[in-house]
Amino acid sequence: MRIVIVGAGFTGVQLAKLLINEKNQVTIIDNDETNVRHCSNQLDCNVICADGNNLEVLEDANIAKADALVCVTSSDEVNMITCSLVDAVYPKVLKIARVRNYAYYVNTASAEKKHSDDASHRPLYGINYMIHPDVEAAKAIVETVANGAIGNVISFDDSDIEIARIRVEENSSFDGVALKDLRSLSDVHFLVTYVEQDGETSLPSGNTVFHSGCTVGVLLSKKDLPAVMELCGSRQKELKKIALIGAGRIGTIVAEKIIKPQKNTVLSKLFTNLPNKRNSDFVIIDSDEQIAKEASVKFPDARVFCADATDENFLNEEGITDFDLAICATHNHEMNMVLAAFLESLGVKQTVSLVTSSAFAGIALKLGVDVPIPLRDSVVDSIMSHLRGKAVQEVHTINEGELELVECVVSEKARFNGKTLSEISSPGEFLVLLNQKAHKENLELVNGATRIETGDRVVLITKSEISKKILENFA
Repeated sequence: MRIVIVGAGFTGVQLAKLLINEKNQVTIIDNDETNVRHCSNQLDCNVICADGNNLEVLEDANIAKADALVCVTSSDEVNMITCSLVDAVYPKVLKIARVRNYAYYVNTASAEKKHSDDASHRPLYGINYMIHPDVEAAKAIVETVANGAIGNVISFDDSDIEIARIRVEENSSFDGVALKDLRSLSDVHFLVTYVEQDGETSLPSGNTVFHSGCTVGVLLSKKDLPAVMELCGSRQKELKKIALIGAGRIGTIVAEKIIKPQKNTVLSKLFTNLPNKRNSDFVIIDSDEQIAKEASVKFPDARVFCADATDENFLNEEGITDFDLAICATHNHEMNMVLAAFLESLGVKQTVSLVTSSAFAGIALKLGVDVPIPLRDSVVDSIMSHLRGKAVQEVHTINEGELELVECVVSEKARFNGKTLSEISSPGEFLVLLNQKAHKENLELVNGATRIETGDRVVLITKSEISKKILENFA
């Protein structure tokens, strides 16, 4: 693919790295000389120092032959205007824009919903996909809470199947056991999708031996999670008492979905697996008086405090130290990590922390944070999902992009079409995890006899550097 990226900040650079690794032709445009110099030094692609919202500049970047335009500058208006400009002249180019203004995002989504049945309707502002970082982060946090905050959990739409990240504890049933021998431990049907061990993340084989301290990604039905956690030496805890620290935009979206799950709203499709009723003591804490006041009005069912969450006396007086879960979602991501670790040291059982990127997520885990949510990586994942073509429905990166989890639809001309999984097996390169037949409603766990056929929805995990090559066999 030929892709033009406008904006050479963190997101633009991370996105370019992934695309270049997949052998795509990438051009980056930015008007900041420092950013351009930085990109030129570390990326093997065309870098232009100019204004990206200039049609002549875009044409010099060969936008006429591009498959996609991604606008991720720090200005929402520049991103939107650039997409609109390109749409007016080159409507066939796929256009993606990151926006941070929540009103832009909600209003655009609402307008698109009204015209969704009109085939002749051009996308609003010429934007095919609008990405809002706060919505992506809030979605990740809500899904984590819905799954008991045991670790990063990847859920699949219209399915009770998920991938849970679970630590193997000392002297547990997993400790010292090879993958090929796991079946003898339980009648529960599950599949180990990846292993984090000795600082490396890899796809397992039958001879992989699990040791205490390693972390495994386990594909299973939600109802079987407690049983598999017990095999790993831990238990899923019920989250009755939840504290949300930070009532800004992300905190507000999270609170809306946890306290009052909404139906028939623009955002409702983004949030799944939430209980119909909240059965918990929900507390909101923010140090800003105005924000706390607005939260108390918006969420009358919650206890809202204008306070400093680092004040140990306040935490003890209000019983926060006995809570089951603390969600640290302030705009200060470094503070979120430190605060989460501090709260755990005082007795809070589990913590979720919003962090800047996957690099900081690794630091947060070392500090003792149970679930770090990398804001920027969630945005990159969302953009990558839209760039993989119509056949690819979603992409999730795992552990700083070492592995990719991809959902795609099998095409009629695919190389693997008509073959069983045992025939296409390639240990260490990819694993097919789930399959949904065209005539069935749900994803199903696979085995060696599962046959891949046209129209099947397949979920697979593979090494990021060969992801594009592997997908060519399916899509």
